[in-house]
Amino acid sequence: MEVVFMKKQVNLLKRYFFAFGLLFSSLMALSAASDIELYTPYTNISVPPGEKIDYSIDVKNNGSSTQTVDVYVSGLSKDWTYTLKAGGYAIKQISVLPGEKKTLSLTVNVPVKVNKGNHWFSVVAKGHHVLNLVVNVSEQGTFKTEFTCDQANIEGHADANFTFTTKLKNSTAQKQVYSLHANAPRGWKVIFKPNYKQATAVEVEPNKTENISIQVEPPYNVEAGTYKIPVRAVNRSTSADLDLEVVISGTYDMELSTPTGRLSSTITAGREKDIELVVKNTGSSVLKEVRFSASKPKNWTVEFEPDTIPAIEPGEEATALATVKSADKAIPGDYVAKITARTPEAKSDASFRITVKTPLLWGWLGILIILATLGVIFYLFRKYGRR
Repeated sequence: MEVVFMKKQVNLLKRYFFAFGLLFSSLMALSAASDIELYTPYTNISVPPGEKIDYSIDVKNNGSSTQTVDVYVSGLSKDWTYTLKAGGYAIKQISVLPGEKKTLSLTVNVPVKVNKGNHWFSVVAKGHHVLNLVVNVSEQGTFKTEFTCDQANIEGHADANFTFTTKLKNSTAQKQVYSLHANAPRGWKVIFKPNYKQATAVEVEPNKTENISIQVEPPYNVEAGTYKIPVRAVNRSTSADLDLEVVISGTYDMELSTPTGRLSSTITAGREKDIELVVKNTGSSVLKEVRFSASKPKNWTVEFEPDTIPAIEPGEEATALATVKSADKAIPGDYVAKITARTPEAKSDASFRITVKTPLLWGWLGILIILATLGVIFYLFRKYGRR
């Protein structure tokens, strides 16, 4: 019995010594592990999807001997990529003299398509220290293209050019070359200007934004209204659409003339002459309350029928009659009468050259006077010529 008891005591002592040896070894290892420390001040960073994060990590040797350690990154998902460098070289192991430190450069690329929230990973000095890091992705990531404009609606006249400032964002992990298209109404002209240079395609780096100026020119004599200008950036992998809107407030313009375009006439002094007028709406808005007026020589009169045209639609024309009466004692010659058609928004002038002629009665009277004079001369010549 005593022999058996002694054997049990010996085995128990062996176990205690073994446990003590393990404890001592662990303490020694812990002491060695505390010699190497990894440090960075930025352990929790918030970034958007597709961002690149640059860490500067110090490897400190707090011990009394040179330490050579294996370093690596652990815990990153497969879509996340990184590079770990020191002295400009990619490394897996580093040596640090006692009491000194070495600096590691860690670049982590956050994928574009990534979930919003916290993502954890670690930088490990194998057998020594683990540095835990957190990246907070601020928004839900997607694999897409964004085409935006701060002001997608512009209003102006039909003869104006409309310039939109847009942004094309490549929210993908690869460089993209986009073809630029517009589906404008017939007659409209759309010009794309990436970096202020006219082009039909643009190259955008991953997770970058390109500014694109879009110039829109409406067709001649376009009617007032609202027009949609859909534009698109597209390639084989991704695309984005943007709807621009142009509001044409209309232009007001008119042209005053005659049916034949002739702006001259003749008139007898003291008599009346009718001149037919044509007013054409050459703008894109309705002309309302078109009124006539005249600038005329002294003692002349000009009357209009009608003196006001209620409305003229764009591209249409209307007629009126101007009755011009010259002064009774107008001297024969050329005179100018300026006729104006106007609305509060527009006006048009036409200058008419009017030639005044003497009345026919005075012409016959002049002929009779001449004939009488000739007769008197002939009589005198017959009577006194022989003497």
